[in-house]
Amino acid sequence: MRYFSFVVLLFLFWIALSGHFEPLLLGLGAVSIALTAFLSHRMNVIDHESYPLHLSLKFPSYYFYLFGEIIKANIDVIKRILSWEKTPISPQMIEIPQSQQTDLGAVIYANSITLTPGTVTIKISEESLTVHALSKEAAADLATDTMSKEITNRVFKE
Repeated sequence: MRYFSFVVLLFLFWIALSGHFEPLLLGLGAVSIALTAFLSHRMNVIDHESYPLHLSLKFPSYYFYLFGEIIKANIDVIKRILSWEKTPISPQMIEIPQSQQTDLGAVIYANSITLTPGTVTIKISEESLTVHALSKEAAADLATDTMSKEITNRVFKE
C-alpha cells in the first residue's frame, strides 16, 4: 500500500509541476516514476516513518492545536516588544526531556517548538532538547511537556 500511494503521489506531483497532458509526456513521466519507485524499493528507503501516510488524517487536529499555540506565542512576543518595561525579555537556554518514542515524533516536537515564536530548538538528542526561550514564562511553559503530550495524543494515539 505504501508503494502504491508513493507512486500515486509522485505522479500527481509530476503532473502538477509539468502541467502537460500529452500522451508522450505522460508516458515519460510514468516511466520515470516507475524507475524512481523501483529504485526506492530496492534501496529500502520508504519505511513506516519516512513516509508517514498513516498519520496524514491525524495531523489536522494537531495543526489546529499548534496554530493556537503560535497565536498565543505571537501575542506574548508582541506584548514584550511593545511594553518592554512591564514584561521584560529574559532569554533562557533550557534543556527539556525528549519524551517522544519515535524519531518522527521527536522531529515534530522540535519543529513545533521552533515554529512557536519566542522559542528555538538548538539541539536534539535521544534524551533531551536544548531550547532557547525568549522569557522565563516561555521556558516554564515548555518544561510542562504539554506540547509533547499533545503530539502523542493527537498524532500517534491509535
